[in-house]
Amino acid sequence: MEDIEARFQVDWPGFSLDIDLRMPGRGVIALFGHSGSGKTTLLRCIAGLDRNRRGFLRVSGEIWQDGNVWLPPHRRPIGYVFQDASLFPHLSVLGNVRYGLRWAGKENSARVEQAIKLLGIEHLLDRYPERLSGGEKSRVAIARALAVNPRLLLMDEPLAALDFRRKQEILPYLERLIGELDVPMIYVSHSPDEVARLADHLVVMDGGKAVAQGKLADVLTQLDLPVRLGEDAGSVVEAVIGAVDRNWNLARADFAGGSLWTRDCGFPAGQRVRVRVLARDVSLSTEHPVESSIQNCLPGTIDAIGQDEHPGLALARVVIGDQIILARLTRRSAEGLKLAPGREVWVQVKSVALIE
Repeated sequence: MEDIEARFQVDWPGFSLDIDLRMPGRGVIALFGHSGSGKTTLLRCIAGLDRNRRGFLRVSGEIWQDGNVWLPPHRRPIGYVFQDASLFPHLSVLGNVRYGLRWAGKENSARVEQAIKLLGIEHLLDRYPERLSGGEKSRVAIARALAVNPRLLLMDEPLAALDFRRKQEILPYLERLIGELDVPMIYVSHSPDEVARLADHLVVMDGGKAVAQGKLADVLTQLDLPVRLGEDAGSVVEAVIGAVDRNWNLARADFAGGSLWTRDCGFPAGQRVRVRVLARDVSLSTEHPVESSIQNCLPGTIDAIGQDEHPGLALARVVIGDQIILARLTRRSAEGLKLAPGREVWVQVKSVALIE
């Protein structure tokens, strides 16, 4: 049993957490929501930093907390990365990376070396935190969490203090460790780009409760509770770069059901990518469009139609192969085209974004 089961009730003045979750024990689980929704509180409960008598936690079949058992934080095999790097100023980079080993019981030099290599900090080992950039501090903090050989990695908005450029430097390192290590990660974020890029499983929190959870693509395309990563509803499509058109600086992202052309971002043919499609960039037609400036035109089938935020707008779920695309349209257009579940349509996608 590789699932993570977490049930916690916390009552503080002005805030309550009431969570009952069963999450996969593999991949990246993103806790997403506005500030104050309870993401960090839940993470601290899982880490044992906030002791709660009304709590239950089982990780891969092992009970860490229930009515009779409560493992203190140092006995939970976790790596924890806080919002700020929280490095010890009196220790070198190497000293910081090795710091948690005293609680782990014994040093695993191979794991330490692996963490250092994965985060690309070999050239920083003799430096002290005051001589590190914000991005370097974040990489050291992540390496420290990995060095203890955790069975669960907890990350509390590890990139929140970084500017856009520094975040773009760190994200490839996170993707690298996700790809090379078989360690489940619970990743707290309110950044749409980070969630769309990293998450496999999404838990949406609001007011101390989990209002939606499931596979990333499934949660993003729910019509009864449209989850907006940022400014708009949309979907994330798993694809592979099938071709690169150097003449027009375009790349073709292929998936079961079709392909989408987008700007060439330098990814080679064969590389797996994620494509983000916003509902506002999708239009529907009951006939194959001709002589259109929109290059992405795919056949699909209406799965469902729901209400959007404005009463004059609707969101349509369209199945294309094994993927689902959301389209925004006016309710008048939906009525005029006689759109309904089961209706075959042509999906025109004006713009997509590669998020790898």
